[in-house]
Amino acid sequence: MDLLSGELEVEKHVQYILSLEEKKDSLESVAMDYLRMNGAYWGLTTLDLLGKLGTVDRDEVISWVMQCHHESGGFAGNVGHDPHILYTLSAVQVLALFDKLDVLDIDKLSDYISGLQNEDGSFSGDIWGEVDTRFSYIAICCLSLLHQLDKINTEKAVEYIVSCQNLDGGFGCTPGGESHAGQIFCCVGALAITGCLHHINKDLLGWWLCERQVKDGGLNGRPEKLPDVCYSWWVLSSLIMIDRVHWIDKEKLAGFILDCQDKENGGISDRPNDAVDVYHTYFGVAGLSHLEYPGLKAIDPAYALPVDVINKIFFGRK
Repeated sequence: MDLLSGELEVEKHVQYILSLEEKKDSLESVAMDYLRMNGAYWGLTTLDLLGKLGTVDRDEVISWVMQCHHESGGFAGNVGHDPHILYTLSAVQVLALFDKLDVLDIDKLSDYISGLQNEDGSFSGDIWGEVDTRFSYIAICCLSLLHQLDKINTEKAVEYIVSCQNLDGGFGCTPGGESHAGQIFCCVGALAITGCLHHINKDLLGWWLCERQVKDGGLNGRPEKLPDVCYSWWVLSSLIMIDRVHWIDKEKLAGFILDCQDKENGGISDRPNDAVDVYHTYFGVAGLSHLEYPGLKAIDPAYALPVDVINKIFFGRK
C-alpha cells in the first residue's frame, strides 16, 4: 500500500501508552478508573501490534489482573470494583497476550459467563440483567478462547443474535434496535466464531458497511454521523469477516487514521486535531494492521487479538 499521507509514529505512540501508567492522578486516568481493565487491554494490545509488548513488566500486569478477579469467577474493571462480562473478556485477552491463561480457574470463569445466559439465548452483562448483543459476542469470544464454548447453548445464542438483524442487513443491540457498526461487529464476530456466518446477507450488510466511508476517507458508525477512528476497527473487521473489505478505499482510510495522530506527543484521536486517548490509539493501530500497514503484526478480526496469539491458543504454535 502506498501511504502518501505520512507514517505511523511508532516510538511516540509507545511512549504515550507507557506514560499513562505514570499519570494516575490525571483527569483521563481518574475518569477511566472504573474501566482500567479495558484500558489495559487497549494499551497492551497496541504495544503488541507495534512489536513492543516487552516494554512493560508482565509479572506486574498479571498480578494486577488477578487482583481484579472476583469470587464469582468474573473480573472487575479495577481492584475493588464489581465484576462485569465487559472486563472479564479484557482480562482474558490481556492474559492471552502474555500466554498466561493457565493462571485462571477455567471452570469457575466459564461457569460465571455461562450463568449470564438467559432463556432466550441472550446474555446479561452482570447480575443486574442488562441485555446487549455486545455481551453475546463477549461471552462467545471469551469461552472460545478458553475452549469452553460447550458450556453455553450456542444454538440459542445464535438464534438471539440473528433476531437482532435488521432489514438493512445490520444488527442492533436488541431485536428492533438501530443498526450500528459497533453492534454489527459484535454480531458478525459472534457468528464467525460459532461458524454461523451463513445467517448474514453479506452483500446487503457489506453495502451498509462500505457506505460508512465519508469523503475524507474515515468511517462512521451510522448514517449522517461524523467519521471516527474507532470505526476503522468495527467496520473493517466486519467487512473482512464477510469478505467485502475490497468495497472501501483502504488508502484513504489509512490516510485518515494517520492524520489523527499527535505527531509530537504520541497517541491517536477520534478525528484530526482532537485530544488523543488510549481507546482511539488502539483502534487506529488495529485498523492500520487490517490495512497491512508495514511493520505491524496482524490482528484477528473476530477475536481482536494478534494472530500469533490466536494461533498459540488454538493450534499451539506461534
